[in-house]
Amino acid sequence: MGMGEEETTAAEPMTETKPLSERDLRVSDDEREHVVGVLQKAIGRGMIDLDEFTERTDRALASRTRGELNAVLADLAGLFHPAAAVAAAPAYAPPIGYGGYSPGQRFELNAKYSSLVRSGPWVVPPEMVVRNKYGSTKLDFTEAQVQSPVVHIELDAKWGSVEVIIPEHAAVDVNSITDIKFGSLEDKTRSNGRMGNPRFVLTGRVHGGSLVVRHPRRGLFG
Repeated sequence: MGMGEEETTAAEPMTETKPLSERDLRVSDDEREHVVGVLQKAIGRGMIDLDEFTERTDRALASRTRGELNAVLADLAGLFHPAAAVAAAPAYAPPIGYGGYSPGQRFELNAKYSSLVRSGPWVVPPEMVVRNKYGSTKLDFTEAQVQSPVVHIELDAKWGSVEVIIPEHAAVDVNSITDIKFGSLEDKTRSNGRMGNPRFVLTGRVHGGSLVVRHPRRGLFG
């Protein structure tokens, strides 16, 4: 009997378990979406262009481990937070820089020689400053999460186009835009000065380009 026990023990394969590091741990969809939000902040600051944003977003959504996900942000100074991917993400967490705005806080978007786009379910602060030089700006509020009944938007656009898309129930106020040079302002919504919720108040200047305010297009050819 003792001999049988020895034979059984000798036949069992020997395995060694290597402990996993934090980089090897699997990530959740919430963590991937969190990183996409950080990339949105990076493009708003002019740290990456649209092509890089698309490429990095694809990598983030395809990441399986924290090491792969962190690599997407590793070269973005001030936006790489290793602890952010380690902690479990809540069921809903707005991207960094898009939520929890305090009264009077102004969120700034900057772009040069490129396209600046905000669309989809992005979180809109009560006050924004949009600076774009030698490029184009598109602010689409159709699916946006607006945090206040009035949104103040200061424009500083030079030699480019600005397109603002507001929902049917919203209104715009462009009366404070008095500095337009070598360009044009067109309110296709005809909502200037009318009641609406939310209300988008535009100020600032448009030099060498155009400012167009419109509703979402309807249909394929709308």
